[in-house]
Amino acid sequence: MLNLSLQSLSLGLEKKTFSSQELTKFYLERIKRHNTSLNAFISIDEDKSLLMAKKSDELIAEGRPSPLTGIPIAQKDIFCAQGWPATCGSKMLENFIAPYDATVIEKFNAAGAVNIGKTNMDEFAMG
Repeated sequence: MLNLSLQSLSLGLEKKTFSSQELTKFYLERIKRHNTSLNAFISIDEDKSLLMAKKSDELIAEGRPSPLTGIPIAQKDIFCAQGWPATCGSKMLENFIAPYDATVIEKFNAAGAVNIGKTNMDEFAMG
């Protein structure tokens, strides 16, 4: 699954070669294995991600997928995703939980993408 294109992943989900839950678990395991040395992810919520993946699998089973349904995605920590930390890479915001979704997150959610986490960045994207 690691080297598959977005199109191949979408097709694999549609043909039920693998489920979104399996795909999401695969990437979450890779993050657990490598994030200590890479520090690529600031926050991960495995339970939320797997719940989103389950909902995506249901949409696929109902025959209502979009090309992004069930695809794990991550976004820079500058975008608000409701219920997720949004630190903008700053210690000053380390306890801030986003009360709403940014437009880009709304669009990913509407497309059925699975949020697997927030990625690291320079403070306030000033780098």
